[in-house]
Order: sequence, then C-alpha cells, then structure tokens
Amino acid sequence: MYINWRSRELNLKVVYYGPAMSGKTTNLEQIHQRVDPQRRGELVSVKTHEDRTLYFDFLQLELGKIGGLTPKIHLYTVPGQTYYEASRKLVLKGADGVVFVADSSQRRFVDNQLAWHKMQEYLVDFGLNSDAIPIVVQFNKQDVMDAMPPQTMKMLLRMDGCPFYSATAIKGEGVLDTLKGITRGVLQFVQRQAVPVTTAR
Repeated sequence: MYINWRSRELNLKVVYYGPAMSGKTTNLEQIHQRVDPQRRGELVSVKTHEDRTLYFDFLQLELGKIGGLTPKIHLYTVPGQTYYEASRKLVLKGADGVVFVADSSQRRFVDNQLAWHKMQEYLVDFGLNSDAIPIVVQFNKQDVMDAMPPQTMKMLLRMDGCPFYSATAIKGEGVLDTLKGITRGVLQFVQRQAVPVTTAR
C-alpha cells in the first residue's frame, strides 16, 4: 500500500490468484463490465509471449475516506500456467489482499491444492502468512456437472478462517459479492494497522 498525497489517495493492491483457467480473468472482465466507468480505469492486458496479466484501477468512491484519503483499489490477476511461476510471484508481491479463485470441478482438485500451497509459499517468502493479509476464496464454476460443494472444498483444502463465496463467474454470479468481501476485508485490515505506509509525494 502507499499514499499519493497529491491526489490524497490510499492505493491498495488486490491480486486474484488461482490455477490456470479457474476464472481469474473472467472475474476481472465481469467486474470491469459491471462497474460504473467513472469508478474504474481501463482494463489493461500485459502480455509476454503466452503470459498474460490483467490489471485495472477500481476507485471505490462510496466507501468514504480513511484518514481523509480516498481508497483506490488496484486489481490484478496472475497468469495461471505453472510455468510462469516467476510472474505469478512477482504479481503477488506487495498485495494487500488476495482472492483465491478455485475451480469447483472435482477433476481440478489437485490443481487447486497445488496453487493454494504455492501461494502460501510465496507469502512466506515475502515474510507473510495467510493470517497476515486478508484472503477470501471464491469457489467458481459451481455450474459444472462435477462441481464440489464449497464447504467440502474448503474443508479438504484446509482453508479454515477464510471467507468464501460460491460463483459462476462466466454468468457474473458471485463476482461482485467476492469483490465486496475482499474490499471490505482489506479496508478493515488497513484501518487496524499501526504500521506506517509507504508514501509517494
């Protein structure tokens, strides 16, 4: 997080993390389509060969100010493919909150498990753990025939303590609820912090 004193904005970073094809990109595309254009920036896709990272600013005006500053949420996705581990770790660095997007298909359980554990490893590398920053879980693709119930997935993946949301992101279902959940968690977390934030003047 950092403060831009010129614009009086509190800049916060939220990363959508998860296995390949779990719906991270779809979440950002749906949010971008559904949010008032006056409250969000352009959807930017950064590509290197087959590596794609999506990014845009999300200005949450109705949240009110924190210490006289307007919260500005920057949303990112990580590339899903495991062979872009360096990019995934780089995007995750500096996150103030994480949305873990799981694929609810029973066939993707191991992929979810591997991605969840790898994310935990990265957070430890950054001197954090799953309790150090807000994390919410979205169990996406609840419309597929072999979808596992969210409660079952949460238990098997050992995601205790993380708020979770059911979703079918391709239809927009659960997308904004997930966004509201992580936004609320991040802002509450920031308000509780006594540590100084990095400032940009």
